[in-house]
Amino acid sequence: MMRLMRGIAPWIMVIVALSFVAWMIFEVGMDVTGRGGGNVVDEIARVNGQKIDLQTYYAALRNAQEQQRLQGGALPVTLEEQRALEDAVMEQLVQQALLFQEYRRRGISVSDDEVRQAMLNSPPPELFQVPEFQTDSQFDIEKYQRYLRSGVDPTFTLAIEARYRDEIPRLKLLDRVTSDVYVSDAKLWRVYRDRHDSVTVGAVTLLPQLVVPDSTVDVTDHEVEEYYRAHSEEFTEPARAHISYVTISRLPDAADSAAALQRATDLLREIRDGSDFADVAERESADSVSRAKGGDLGEARRGQFVRPFEEAALALRPGEVSEPVLSAFGYHLIKLESKTGDSYNARHILIAMELQDEHLDEVDSRADSLDLLAATQDDPGALDAAAAAMQLTVRQAGPIVESQPARLGPALVPDAAIWAFEAEPGEISEVIETNEAYYLFRLDSLEQEGVPQLTGIQARVQRAAKVAKQWDLARAVAQEISHDIAQGAELAAAAGRHDLEVRVLGPFTRTTPPPPLGEAPAAVGLAFGLPIGNPGGPVESERAIFFVEPTARQLADSSAFVAQIDEPMWSTGAGSSNGHNGRYRTYRSRRIHSGSNGRCHMSGVRCRQERRCEDALRPHGGKWAGDRASPGCLTT
Repeated sequence: MMRLMRGIAPWIMVIVALSFVAWMIFEVGMDVTGRGGGNVVDEIARVNGQKIDLQTYYAALRNAQEQQRLQGGALPVTLEEQRALEDAVMEQLVQQALLFQEYRRRGISVSDDEVRQAMLNSPPPELFQVPEFQTDSQFDIEKYQRYLRSGVDPTFTLAIEARYRDEIPRLKLLDRVTSDVYVSDAKLWRVYRDRHDSVTVGAVTLLPQLVVPDSTVDVTDHEVEEYYRAHSEEFTEPARAHISYVTISRLPDAADSAAALQRATDLLREIRDGSDFADVAERESADSVSRAKGGDLGEARRGQFVRPFEEAALALRPGEVSEPVLSAFGYHLIKLESKTGDSYNARHILIAMELQDEHLDEVDSRADSLDLLAATQDDPGALDAAAAAMQLTVRQAGPIVESQPARLGPALVPDAAIWAFEAEPGEISEVIETNEAYYLFRLDSLEQEGVPQLTGIQARVQRAAKVAKQWDLARAVAQEISHDIAQGAELAAAAGRHDLEVRVLGPFTRTTPPPPLGEAPAAVGLAFGLPIGNPGGPVESERAIFFVEPTARQLADSSAFVAQIDEPMWSTGAGSSNGHNGRYRTYRSRRIHSGSNGRCHMSGVRCRQERRCEDALRPHGGKWAGDRASPGCLTT
């Protein structure tokens, strides 16, 4: 039994991690559900008046980190990554709280017997792959049940219980929401028509910037000021931080590259002397993902990897190991396992080009000096003094926008943006390390979120005012066209007066309108609603003004619709162990649910017996399609 426990221990930890948040809600974080509270009552959030306390949050956060570790993901190493994880945990807690509130509102609960039956008869899918629960490589539920009943591992039992206390109410809620779902024939017919009715139209498109060119529009300073006052919210800008910084490069030099090549060459010699490639990969490869699998990259297709790597891999014979291959990631030793057409399977050992020996010591020493001279100081001049002493250049970065990562050219610098909006002007950051460089920042100034002064955005406001004026003039043109049509003019003639052409569009359906009509649903509606030969409009979208005139229309075939709606498409929903609860019959978009109690649900009709079902459905052309295992109604 102890050997069995050791064998399934990693899988138990996954189950525990996945069920931990629900357990916290049910058993510890009671304030979330309004049923009491733990010892720690520090409130960090409320969901419809109910608390989420600090104890629940921190426990869920620790669990999320453990779950990430168990699933092979990298733990957060930057402030941005940590904040993203914290936000995800809080979102999960809020969703859990909302679910529990909905359970209470609908009177949904789960009994101990329901949990017990689910635990025994519906093992978590993760356990299907546990060798200790298999017989002849197939999951053996009896082995699982014996282990569960033995009670030798209370942690495992509690985790499974918490998981099903979370999942069963969710399934009940889903069943409540989706049961008795019925789409009427009229609704199905509308959907069918949307996809099969078609129309061809003549369309006139007025693009304001073309109908009224920029060169013909003048905007006075007074009009710019008026527009700014009337539309100031359009120019709201997020907070911005202006920073200065110095940097120490961590990029490898020629000596580092030579050292990496030498290391790759030494490993190649070791492999050719008899060492197993996979063992060396697990020990030496810098690729953390494939390293755990002995360097195995799995099945790949041509074009999946960088060109130097792929060309070298495909030039090998199966079983052959390459010379060191240089890519942007470093030096690779590649072993081709198999190749079929454009597909191949390969292993590799990556030797990253990293700082070595004296170069590494020199760079780290300079970073330490920078840290001692200026890091975390309140004196803004400390950055300039340190730069002068270390012969570094102080540079100014473009404004950092709040809630966006700091970007210095092509490089993203983690944590810098978060620091900038938590610091005070003049403060200096800690030394921030990336793969490419060490950085030290100084916050020079902060711009708060809001509307800038007109003088700072004069050109933007002037452009917006000009566009608004172009729209007003384009609407005037549209009104003239509309007036001419009302007086009996043809659409082509009315548009031609303003050098506009009628384009033929279609045929198209309501669900597949051609550009640019697709951005104007009202214009599509006119195309299908107007009589043939009658133009309509104007209709505005965000970019243009439209007139449309239907010239031909093809209506959906109702007999084809009837043939499709009568053709059954069988599907089975998730059911209980009796084999028929929750079974569905689907007719295109229609779903009829038949429960284990012999009730059928069709257009609001419920019946228990064959005769009553036939009587209920006969006016709709229905017939009984039940049997002892799965009673229900079927339309024909």
